[in-house]
Amino acid sequence: MDGGSGADDELRWLLAKDYHIMAKGISNRRAEALAKKVGRWDPYQENSWLGEVEPPIDYGRPVRVFVKRRLKNGEYLHSYYVSTLSLPSKSCFLHLYDDRGSAEVEQFRNDKNGLSMEARRKHSFLGQKGYILLTDLAHNLLADFCHQALAGTKFEGYGPKRIVRDLLAIPGKLVFNDKRLARVELLSQNQFSEALAICLERYCSGG
Repeated sequence: MDGGSGADDELRWLLAKDYHIMAKGISNRRAEALAKKVGRWDPYQENSWLGEVEPPIDYGRPVRVFVKRRLKNGEYLHSYYVSTLSLPSKSCFLHLYDDRGSAEVEQFRNDKNGLSMEARRKHSFLGQKGYILLTDLAHNLLADFCHQALAGTKFEGYGPKRIVRDLLAIPGKLVFNDKRLARVELLSQNQFSEALAICLERYCSGG
């Protein structure tokens, strides 16, 4: 979890529910205080180091606490992290944190760009709420489409923006036979049509 969820009460609640955590602490002042207690700094990445300290409070369960120091514009900045996991080194913990879901960077940014969240605004609260719910639905449908249709293909690395812009916007038509979808015809001049048609066939067949 990022620092926005790293308040003491929130971490205690999760630990009391027997969750494992890898969380960034929310307090910059505490991070600075913990940095002064670090006995040894180990290199982590360029211009950054890691240290380990005793937990500053009782979290209700055994945890490990790490402090990250990084040099920015000639000044040392500090942050701290709390974890219940058992890993072989301090760097493993921070690599795990850095590899978290990254929703605040990737998912939200992709939704804003690919699904035009920033471009559309409703004047009413309920209208905006409805639009957000529809955006969530579109996000889930695209995620399912990526998993079912695009995995293992040349489009596997496409994010929402490219899927919507380059794939789903290809002109075409649906052909029905006795009220059942028989085939999808795509504009043959489009460079992605042939490959996407195979993906759509797999998606519609559930395979």
